[in-house]
Amino acid sequence: MAPDLRSTGPAGKGNRRDASRPSAARRTLRAVPSTGPELADEPVAEDEGSAAIDRLDGRVALVTGAGSPDGIGYATARRLKAMGAAVAIVSTTRRIHDRATELGVTGFVADLTVEAEVGALADAIVDQVGAVDILVNNAGLASKASPEVLRPVAQLTYEEWRAEIDRNLTTAFLVSRAFVGGMAEHGWGRIVNLAATAGPVNALPAEAGYAAAKAGVVGLTRALAMELVADGITVNAVAPGIIHTGASTLVELKQGFGTPMGRPGTPEEVAATIAFLCSPGASYITGQMLVIDGGNSVREAQYR
Repeated sequence: MAPDLRSTGPAGKGNRRDASRPSAARRTLRAVPSTGPELADEPVAEDEGSAAIDRLDGRVALVTGAGSPDGIGYATARRLKAMGAAVAIVSTTRRIHDRATELGVTGFVADLTVEAEVGALADAIVDQVGAVDILVNNAGLASKASPEVLRPVAQLTYEEWRAEIDRNLTTAFLVSRAFVGGMAEHGWGRIVNLAATAGPVNALPAEAGYAAAKAGVVGLTRALAMELVADGITVNAVAPGIIHTGASTLVELKQGFGTPMGRPGTPEEVAATIAFLCSPGASYITGQMLVIDGGNSVREAQYR
């Protein structure tokens, strides 16, 4: 059964260290990089099999926003588990109980826009699953229950603007801050943030809040990548285009069929990219944004 963090006591109890204050261990890691095999991405000899660089055995992964059975978060959690990771998933609703049972992972309920709930989540995961090595910040994408605000800036209320920023950017900030300290102490980590083509690559009318937040995710990704590179942590982002999920509208799906590949993408295709960036084989990639849109963003004009 997935625990509901809203029923827990005040955040900050237990052994969770303040991630905003680097410990002596973290400062030591910066000054004297570890060369131990357990703390570094060691090159794998060809005769050991290329599959070894794709395994995540012994690692703990957290995937946020995994409540939908046909969403990117769920597909990512399933793939990371298949690669050997112990996986924790989180959502804002109790449907995460069903997803956790289906995947055979540990689920948590928390509102990741609330600082105290993120702190409680961090304590609970460490206690029940272990120290997090891999973080996929997927929470924030629009859903049927929490649709994207579509309104021109002149008509956008401050509350609507804040809701888009908090849901799509603040969540990534709060959750990353809660776990980067532990990753740095272990000298290894992977963070993958979900951006979007809207904002970093292009924009549409009436989507200012969403576009600004997703562009902010890329900025956060690059800043974190530079802050954490000496600690053995890579930070990257993926920018999906039109992906066929349970939240997709008929208009979006129709637009997907107009892409160069002639179809929208699938959550599994996005998950495969995320999983690669989480793997030991992606150890020399950091601060990057990988667009997953079937070539739509590079097309100059519609094909005839």
